[in-house]
Amino acid sequence: MRLLIITQKVDMDDPVLGFFHTWIVKLASKFESITVICLEIGRFNLPTNVKIFSLGKEKGRDKLGYIFRFFNHSFFSRLRGQESLNYDSVFVHMNQEYVLLGGLFWKILSKKIYFWRNHVKGNILTKIAVWLSSKVFYTSPQSFTAKFKKSIIMPVGIDMDRFQTTNHKSPKNSVLMLGRISPIKNIHLALEAARILVEKGVEFNLNIVGDPANPEDIEYKKKLVLDNKDLIGSGYLNFMMSVPNYKTPEIYAAHEIFVNLTSAGSMDKTILESVACGCLPLVINPYFSSVFGQKMITREEPKNIAGKLEFWLNAPEDTKNEWKVKLQKYVDDNHGLDLLIEKLADTIKK
Repeated sequence: MRLLIITQKVDMDDPVLGFFHTWIVKLASKFESITVICLEIGRFNLPTNVKIFSLGKEKGRDKLGYIFRFFNHSFFSRLRGQESLNYDSVFVHMNQEYVLLGGLFWKILSKKIYFWRNHVKGNILTKIAVWLSSKVFYTSPQSFTAKFKKSIIMPVGIDMDRFQTTNHKSPKNSVLMLGRISPIKNIHLALEAARILVEKGVEFNLNIVGDPANPEDIEYKKKLVLDNKDLIGSGYLNFMMSVPNYKTPEIYAAHEIFVNLTSAGSMDKTILESVACGCLPLVINPYFSSVFGQKMITREEPKNIAGKLEFWLNAPEDTKNEWKVKLQKYVDDNHGLDLLIEKLADTIKK
């Protein structure tokens, strides 16, 4: 079977979307050929049965140019030396716009559409995209698309070959937040909790790794730095630039506790990546309570966050190691990348 994949970005160096490069590599072993159309392209190293085409964001193309190239590559141009219609099914990753643009054409051409969408919020356009699709994939039960009969819950897809570490020994009392610097990440709550720990004399070091993505995020980071100069100066807090996705395992492995305060509803990959690398997670999302236990679930309150952090910072090593092993096994058994690729390929090939 020949597969057309449409995605936002293919760049193995991208700190947020770099993971999808590995997805393509793995999927290539399951299909005769793959054509990838992406909005933006960066560095890649893909198998010989994969062809990739960019809509031109990296060259500064405008939105009309994106649309023209989308239809050109999807329906009219010659890809791989053959007609562009020479694919059997379409896998659209994340962006419903592509399903809305091409869905009716694909239906006319009898091309099945498989749509991956995991956002909590949706609208009438999302419902139309779901209607146009044969199957819809999601990972979080709180996803907008989880309620549709044609939707299938999927493993998150953690590359255990890269993220699972052995003999994990991180610096004691090291705490990490990794990802985009944005108000939705509730970093300010973590820093308020850090102040409570400092006042109580608890030893720790908090590293925040990531970059802002837009003007609002930039202002948010400026305020965080300005309001917490004393924590930075005293060594409790460090801000670090983002790193390529393939380098994140060494960042996780250098920390004992991973904090993710994104509001309930999302299934943030970084949580499970950190767990695979041996970190103890502290999260808001109640979905994880059945696996992580209540001591790893917090509320959007600095005092509660500080209390849970203090518990794990002072927990006996045997307790920490017991939880690390248990949680690594959970990720490996339920959310490994090989499990995801197998389930994706089997569903698309049916």
